[in-house]
Amino acid sequence: MDSNAMDISDNDLKENGVIDEDLYSRQLYVLGHEAMMKMQKSSVLIVGLNGLGIEIAKNVILAGVKSVALLDNDPVQIGDLSSQFYLVPADIGKPRAAACVKKLTDLNRYVPVSVVEDKLNRELLEKSRYEVVVLINVPFAEQLEIDDLCREIGTKLICADCCGLLGTIFVDNGPNFTVSDVDGEPPLTAIIESVSQDAESVVTVMDESRHGLSDGHYVTFSEVEGMTELNGAEFKIKYIGPYAFSIGDTSTFSKYTSGGRFDQVKKPEIVHFKSLRESSAISADFMVTDFVKMDHPAQLHVLYLALSEFRVATGHHPRPHTTQDRDQVCQIAARIAAALPTPITLDDKLIPRLARCASAVISPMAAAIGGMAAQEVLKSCSGKFMPIKQHLYFDAVECLPTEDLPLEEYQPLNTRYDDQIAVFGKSLQQKLSNLRYFLVGAGAIGCEMLKNWAMMGVASGEKGQITVTDMDSIEKSNLNRQFLFRNRDVTKLKSKAAAAAIQAMNPEIRIVAHANRVGSESENVYNDSFWNSLTGVCTALDNVDARLYVDQKCVYYQKPMLESGTLGTKGNTQIVIPHLTESYGSSRDPPEKSIPICTLKNFPNKIEHTIQWARDQFEGWFKQAPDDVNSYLSSENFLDELAKQQNIQLETLRTIGLSLVDERPSGFDQCIEWARFKFEVEFANNISQLLHAFPADTVTATGTKFWSGPKRAPAVVTFDANDEVHMDYIISAANLRAFNYELNGRDDVDYFKTVLEKVSVPTFVPKKDFHVATTEEEMKKQEEEAVPENLFDEADRLAKRLPQPSSLVGYRLSPCEFEKDNPKNFHIAFITACANLRARNYSIKEVSRHECKLIAGKIIPAIATTTAMVTGLVCLELYKTIQDKPLEAYKNGFANLAIPFLTFGEPVPPVKTKSKLRGKEWEYTLWDRIDIDQGDITLQKFLDLFSEEYGFDVSMLSYGPSILYSFFANPKKVKQRKKKPMSKVAEEVSKTKLRDDERYLILEACVTDENDEDVEIPYIRLKFR
Repeated sequence: MDSNAMDISDNDLKENGVIDEDLYSRQLYVLGHEAMMKMQKSSVLIVGLNGLGIEIAKNVILAGVKSVALLDNDPVQIGDLSSQFYLVPADIGKPRAAACVKKLTDLNRYVPVSVVEDKLNRELLEKSRYEVVVLINVPFAEQLEIDDLCREIGTKLICADCCGLLGTIFVDNGPNFTVSDVDGEPPLTAIIESVSQDAESVVTVMDESRHGLSDGHYVTFSEVEGMTELNGAEFKIKYIGPYAFSIGDTSTFSKYTSGGRFDQVKKPEIVHFKSLRESSAISADFMVTDFVKMDHPAQLHVLYLALSEFRVATGHHPRPHTTQDRDQVCQIAARIAAALPTPITLDDKLIPRLARCASAVISPMAAAIGGMAAQEVLKSCSGKFMPIKQHLYFDAVECLPTEDLPLEEYQPLNTRYDDQIAVFGKSLQQKLSNLRYFLVGAGAIGCEMLKNWAMMGVASGEKGQITVTDMDSIEKSNLNRQFLFRNRDVTKLKSKAAAAAIQAMNPEIRIVAHANRVGSESENVYNDSFWNSLTGVCTALDNVDARLYVDQKCVYYQKPMLESGTLGTKGNTQIVIPHLTESYGSSRDPPEKSIPICTLKNFPNKIEHTIQWARDQFEGWFKQAPDDVNSYLSSENFLDELAKQQNIQLETLRTIGLSLVDERPSGFDQCIEWARFKFEVEFANNISQLLHAFPADTVTATGTKFWSGPKRAPAVVTFDANDEVHMDYIISAANLRAFNYELNGRDDVDYFKTVLEKVSVPTFVPKKDFHVATTEEEMKKQEEEAVPENLFDEADRLAKRLPQPSSLVGYRLSPCEFEKDNPKNFHIAFITACANLRARNYSIKEVSRHECKLIAGKIIPAIATTTAMVTGLVCLELYKTIQDKPLEAYKNGFANLAIPFLTFGEPVPPVKTKSKLRGKEWEYTLWDRIDIDQGDITLQKFLDLFSEEYGFDVSMLSYGPSILYSFFANPKKVKQRKKKPMSKVAEEVSKTKLRDDERYLILEACVTDENDEDVEIPYIRLKFR
């Protein structure tokens, strides 16, 4: 039964090898076109549609395989609703696959989804020729038989299961599986500084960055002078140090003189997989998922075998509310462990606790295991990234209550939460239902988080509430990984669409959707009352500044924060618990290195440099210039304010003059002419000027070539109307210019060529006394000297040339607000053409529009599999936050599904600051503060209170950047302030009005003790109303 009616145009796209880059753009940056093409030719069979099966199916369909078939004729039961998000109570009794096929079909119009009603046997596999078969919740004995069959006919097999807080994945890609890219990292490259001529040649790279290579890597060379035998040849390297490696014997080569770069050559790898029967009969290959639990995988393997044997023998999974089933599973496990070639000892606490709740499938475990298993499916289809070799076992036993609860706690209640109750008990389920959580962001992580919460019953009680906010609207590119959204939701607010979607999954969820940016501008909405009402906060953000703001609020209001992020196949989780852990802001990655101005302006050597240069051109010509014009026309004191900015005054006036007088177009043809002149200036004239200042054979004072190392000698680009990149530049620049002036544009190449034939480009003559800055120091000096002595006169002259604003009443330009995801707005088209022309100037490898968009748009590569895994891990931590777990129970996680790698670490406790209070040692952390609840007391009363309560004399008191009191201030002013209430002092000094809903003043104080020694204290919170 095929349930998908896919448009002919969609089928044609796939059959012709066309990938919808608008839909898959973020995923393409993870997988690449070649892997996506292989996936589009791969059909997948998924057997078992419980909570784990639906997670895998969802992720695989979103990824864009050829087709997905579903096989599960078991009837839907009430417990399925604990994790199977595409089932509703009305589906109870229906076959599981048939009940959810329509919703799965809606996920991706390019992927047909069908239901298979036949039995899984040789006939089905040989007839359908699936690339991958996925088994979920299939007894182990059946897994062995199906794996034997799959290996015989050449089908890959993945087995996955979730048994309470135990998860497992097994991968068999056959005896000879080719991995085209083992790690997903871009090939390494660097500029060469020297190459020795000897039997064990040493290559040294420029010391601005490490080469990053390891033993056994392969490299090729290019642009090497002297030792030209290296160019185009491939060498296996031996690691020597971070800036040097060996390439073998070059003693017979010519002597190296200068230049050159290496590029890593990534080699495919053949991986030999054992059958399930073979890998389980001997010592299994386990992927370690937690280095603190090195002894767990073997034990979990034994437990999984015991659970399967128990299920076959009894016809059911172990019942959670009895000890009889648990004990029987433990006895089977002990027998299996003892019979192993190398017997193992089972943990008498771990095995019984996991066995008792093994019948359940809960949403966080399904999300985590489902994300990882789905990535394995994509690997099996594409050969992209290293598969799991071959067994993965994962447990989250630390989520369980510290002490075993009475068995009646786990008794099923015939509700959708029965599986979760089977693991954690009724009391914890009640706590979950009354949580009040703030979810900041409703993108990829936000959607997955809300889905998990809906299944878990978070905020399903009378006291519970989820508040979700996201100011963004849905775009087509979101649909590939933000799975709560459909085509019909494009342009709608993310937060509202997501809220509606999860309420359809679970109508009991209480959720409020906002469209606010969380920051200082929304503190009237997210005020003291709001934050104090919360149980916790979860961030689903894509920028550090927003995370830091939310983190500061969580520290101040003493709320736990669940933090996570993804970057392609990499994901991380961090749990922040008041007084137990450090905050998110306590440790940060180093800031991203900026590109030196002189490199951008004169000496680019990477495509990233030319793309940033093109981005700056875009912002300057099509955004900043129109903004300056509009400010001049609309602001009466614009010229007066501009006069205060001497470093940009003249340039701004010249730009306004060009925009309104000298180069103001009256029609589109003039926009084409303008674009042609810009082409000549940027890619011919300026390069000629640079080469005039530094000819190609220039040598430095030390006798070395000027154009060497990172300085690449440029060459002029001569305009050619038959060159596609040249015309892309002209067409996009002209249309952007037309947009600025609200003129109608066009993109037919023949018309452009006709206009360009009539354009007369003046001959360029280089300036003789033109100085080119070669270092950042010279660049800064030039900028300082750029302000002429007759600045006032020159500014006055330029200003008088401008038309009076009164003569242009109502006239405005339209600035271009950079938007990377609209293929029709010419933004990325211009930046790509501009960057590639600049790259041609400097003999740098050009990039496609797709690659340019990644860099220019600072896009974060993303794929649904990583997002699902990360949110599952975060929700496991959520269980712990409502049980008052100790620090050692929490886990911060990091994963890279490409390698694959998964590791966890105990969160870092907060740093303690040692101080003294009345002569005794006193320790405090960032979570501590001094709370004063005395009303709106006077400044004098505040100072007296500090002296009396803490024995401290306040020498300085500040409110934000404003100093309210200091010992060195004007005595008269201090005397006056001491008589006033603290709120009035704060308002007067800071010159701001306190909001009506503000109740606290946050103060910082410098204090001394009775010995007049400085003492460190935490911040002070004064409740004044």
